[in-house]
Amino acid sequence: MKKKPLKILLCFAVLLVVISASTLPIYAEGAEGNVAGAIENTWTQAQTQIKTVVNNVIFPVVDMILAILFFVKLGTAYFDYRKHGQFEFTAPAILFACLIFTLTAPLYIWTIL
Repeated sequence: MKKKPLKILLCFAVLLVVISASTLPIYAEGAEGNVAGAIENTWTQAQTQIKTVVNNVIFPVVDMILAILFFVKLGTAYFDYRKHGQFEFTAPAILFACLIFTLTAPLYIWTIL
């Protein structure tokens, strides 16, 4: 009977040690705790790296996925047209608009942000 409370206490102690070991103190810049200033400084330091990664990796991947989805949806819409005689253009039009938006986004997205 005395083993159960001891096990619970031991589990609680281990959990407390794991939580305290896995947390890191985060300090903002300055003595006042200027969190906004710390975030702005971090953004200005990493801005060029973030822009490079987004422009060279993220946008091309999203463009490729949207292009593949657009052509697949266009093909399925064509086959549906052949089968039923009615062309459903809403989904291909939305995908095409999204593709145009993401293709042109690197030109203006950084002036907005």
